Amino acid sequence: MRICDKINLDRSGLQEHGPITIVALGDSVTHGAFRIGELDYEAVYWNLLKKKILAVRNYIPVNVINAGIGGTNAKRSVERLEKQVLAHLPDLITVCFGLNDVNNPLEDYLQSLKIIFEKCSASGAEVIFMTPNMLNTYVTEDTAPEHLEYAEKTARYQNEGRMDLYMEAAVKLANEMQIAVCDCYAVWKEMSKTQDTTKLLANGINHPTREMHHLFADMLFDIIFKNAEKVSAAQESTMFQRENA
Repeated sequence: MRICDKINLDRSGLQEHGPITIVALGDSVTHGAFRIGELDYEAVYWNLLKKKILAVRNYIPVNVINAGIGGTNAKRSVERLEKQVLAHLPDLITVCFGLNDVNNPLEDYLQSLKIIFEKCSASGAEVIFMTPNMLNTYVTEDTAPEHLEYAEKTARYQNEGRMDLYMEAAVKLANEMQIAVCDCYAVWKEMSKTQDTTKLLANGINHPTREMHHLFADMLFDIIFKNAEKVSAAQESTMFQRENA
C-alpha cells in the first residue's frame, strides 16, 4: 500500500495494515553527519520527512529506520540489505548513495545500485532513489589538516565532471528500472549557477547543512504525495476503544 493511501486509514485499516514504515538507506548524510564528529538525528532529512508526513495527518504513526552508515557506499550496502532494510517490511525505501561511490569504479556503483533497486522493488515497497548533494568545488580555509588531501580530491571530482558522470549514470539506471528519482543533485547543480554551493556543506566537503536537509525532505515529500488523493479530514481517536460485545 502506498504511503499516500495508507495515511487515510481509519482505525480498522490501521489494525489491518499497521503504521507507515520507512527505511532510509545511505551513507554519512543519511546517518546524520554534519561537521566532523557531529551527528544530529533531529536535523537529518528523514526525520524532517517524518514530521512533514505527520503534519498532513497524525493519526497514522510514522516509523523511520535509519539505515545510513558513515563512510559506506552502495557496494558495501548490498550485503546488509536483507537484515537492515528488508527485514523491517517497509512501505517505502529511500536509497541515497554516490558521495563515497565516486571514489570507486562507476561499474561497481551501477551494479550495486541495480541489485539494491531489484531487491527493494521485489519486496513490494515503494522505492525512491535520491541523488545526493554536490561535493565541494574548492578547499575551504577551515578544512581540518587531516582532511585537506581528501577535500582536494573531492573538489577535482566535482570540478572535472566525475561526480556529474556518476549522477547522470545512476539516474539513467533508475529511470530504466522504473525507480522513482528524487534528483536533489540536479537542484544543487542549478543552484551552483548563482551561488557558492560549497558554503552549503557543513563540513566543507560532502555533508550538507541543516538547511539543505530541508530541501531533501521537501523533495521526497512532493514525490510521495504526487498525484495523491485528498487526505481524509476524519479524526480518529487514539484513546482505548472497547471491543463490541
